Amino acid sequence: MIDAGLPGHWQDLQDELRSLGKTEDDIRGLILTHGDSDHLGFAERLRSTHGVPVFVHAGDAVRARTGQKPKVAAGPMRIGPTVGFFAYSLRKNGLRTRYVKEVTEIADGDVLDLPGSPVIVGMPGHSPGSVAVHVPIADAVCVGDALTTRHVLTGRTGPPTGPLHRRPGRGPRLA
Repeated sequence: MIDAGLPGHWQDLQDELRSLGKTEDDIRGLILTHGDSDHLGFAERLRSTHGVPVFVHAGDAVRARTGQKPKVAAGPMRIGPTVGFFAYSLRKNGLRTRYVKEVTEIADGDVLDLPGSPVIVGMPGHSPGSVAVHVPIADAVCVGDALTTRHVLTGRTGPPTGPLHRRPGRGPRLA
């Protein structure tokens, strides 16, 4: 499984598992694309109740365990998008995030011993430990927030301009 949303997404997970004829006990591992609270939602619940190991890049391990964020410039927030994201988070119990007591640290290039042999691809920018997950058997790549096209706090749309990609006055660096 990749990412755990917000705590209120637990019921959505239950519905999806049921539709597949599965339960939480069929989940062999949870890979976090980064340590933001809106990706940790029910990770600790899966770990503590069902023994599911939680994998996160070493650059975001402390963040996933404690909520500590590095100090980075967030850019100008706009009231509409920020209020909208806050309201959605409230509806999905976003203020009740439980941080993950135990994580397994991963790194760029790791191939995890999980179904589908997921490969970790480092994509720092959104956060120091932001990763993509390539699942060769599914011919799929999950990127978390590394390539979002709409910033939830500013409403800005278009190519991502994370702190490692920004060039003053010139937009994102694509190379």
